[in-house]
Amino acid sequence: MRAAGAVGLPLLGAAGCGGLAGKLPRVPEDYLPRGGPGHNVILVIVDSLRKDHVGAHGNDWIRTPTLDALAEESLLFTRAHPEAMPTLPARRAIHTGMRTWPTRAPRFGWSPIPPGQRTLAEILGAEGYLTALVTDTYVQFPYRDPDLNFGRGFGAYRMIRGQENDAFKDPSSLPEEEMQRYMLLGEGKKARQYLANVRGREGEEDWFAPRVFLGAIEALEAAAAGNRPFFLVADCFDPHEPWDPPEHYVRLYDEGYEGKEPLSDNYGTDDYLTDRQLLRMRALYAAEVTMVDRWLGRFVRRARELGVMERTLLVVVSDHGHLLGEHGYTGKLPHRLYRQLTDTVFMLRHPGGRGAGKTSGFYASTHDVAPTILGYLGVEQTEPMDGQDLTPLLEGRDPERPRDHITQGYAAYVCCRDERRVMFCRSDGADAHLFDAVNDADQGRDLAEAEPETVARMFREYAQEDAAGRLPNF
Repeated sequence: MRAAGAVGLPLLGAAGCGGLAGKLPRVPEDYLPRGGPGHNVILVIVDSLRKDHVGAHGNDWIRTPTLDALAEESLLFTRAHPEAMPTLPARRAIHTGMRTWPTRAPRFGWSPIPPGQRTLAEILGAEGYLTALVTDTYVQFPYRDPDLNFGRGFGAYRMIRGQENDAFKDPSSLPEEEMQRYMLLGEGKKARQYLANVRGREGEEDWFAPRVFLGAIEALEAAAAGNRPFFLVADCFDPHEPWDPPEHYVRLYDEGYEGKEPLSDNYGTDDYLTDRQLLRMRALYAAEVTMVDRWLGRFVRRARELGVMERTLLVVVSDHGHLLGEHGYTGKLPHRLYRQLTDTVFMLRHPGGRGAGKTSGFYASTHDVAPTILGYLGVEQTEPMDGQDLTPLLEGRDPERPRDHITQGYAAYVCCRDERRVMFCRSDGADAHLFDAVNDADQGRDLAEAEPETVARMFREYAQEDAAGRLPNF
C-alpha cells in the first residue's frame, strides 16, 4: 500500500486525478500561440533549499550533480532572495509577479492569491498553453482552506497528500513503538501525523520528492504528446522538514549515529541539541537535498529524451532556506534573517544556450519569475507586475529597471541589502542587526551599534520607501 495519495482537483474542466495522458485537450493549429507549436516553460520550485548547499554555489561536500549540471547550462543568479517568506507568501509572488511584502498581522501573507491579481497559469492558459501543476506542498491545498487558490489557471492540478502535518491518515493508527525512534521536540502531534501518513512505504519511489517528479514526468509525457505549448510546474516540498530520507542517502553524510532521529527541529535557539544531534540533523537535511537532486535529474533526463528541452525554458527556484545551528538557531525565524534563510537558488536555462555557464549578480527575486517567463514567451502582461523580465540578462543586457538593493520580508521583520551592507530589523525599525556584505559573508560581526546611521539610512531609504508607506505599525 502506498503511504501517501495523489488527489486531483479538476480545474477548468480538466482532470488531474489519475494519469494525465489522454486527458489534455487538443486544439486546432490556428489557435496556437503565434500560429505554431511555440516554446514551453518548466518551472521547478524547491522548498527550503539553501543556496550554500548546492555545488554550483561553492559547496564541496553535498552531492547535487543535477543542479550543478543545470547551472552549467543556465544563467545562475548569485544574489537571489525571496521578496517575502515563507512558503505561501513566496508562492504568491512566484505565481503572480506581484510583491506580497509588506504583510500584516494576523496572517502575514499566509493567505490566498488576491482576486485582482492574475496568475501566470491563467495568463498562459488564455494564450492557449497547456498548464499543469504537480505538488506535495500541502499548505497550499484548498482542502485545508477553501479559499486557498494556488491552483488557479492550471488545467491539470495533481496534489500529492501526506507531507508534514497533512491530516491525511488516522494518526491513531501509528504503533507507539514507531514514535520511540524520534526526537519529538515538543511537536509530538505533528510527528505522529506525519509518521502515520508515510507508514507502509516500500521503496524509494514512495518518498515524496520521487513522487513529485514522477508525477511531473507523467504530466510532461502527456503535454509532449499534444500539439500545444505547455507550462508545467513541479513544486517539491522537500527538503523541508520532516527529514527522513532513505538510509542510503543518509550514509553519504553520516554513519554510526545511535541516538533518536531529529525528525524535525525547534524554531529557536539550538541549545536543545547536543553537538552530535546537530550533526545528525544537518546530515538528514543534506540527504534530502541529494534525494531531491537525484529525482529532479530523472525528470530532466526524461525531458531530454522527449526532445522538449530543445524548445523549453527551464526555471529552477527555491523559496527560502533553513537555519541548522548557524548563529545558534534552528528553523525559519523571522527575527533571524541570516543568509542561511534568505539566500536561495534561482537559475534560468535557455534552450538556445543563452547565458549558459554564466552568473549574474543582479538582485533576483521570486516576483521576477512570472514576468521573466512571459518575456521569454513574448506574451504581454495583462496588467503591470511588480517584478521584471530578467531575460535581457541572458544576452548580457540589463533589465529595464536596475536594482542597487533589495528588500524582503518575513512576518513582522524586514531585511534590506545592498553592495556594502545587510540589515534586518522589525518593521518598526527596532531590533536591528547589520553586517558587512563584502568582508563578513558569514555574518559573524553585528555592526548595528557601531553604525546606527547606516541602520537608519537603510531602514528609511530601502524598507520604508520600498513599502510605499505600507509598513505595519506595532
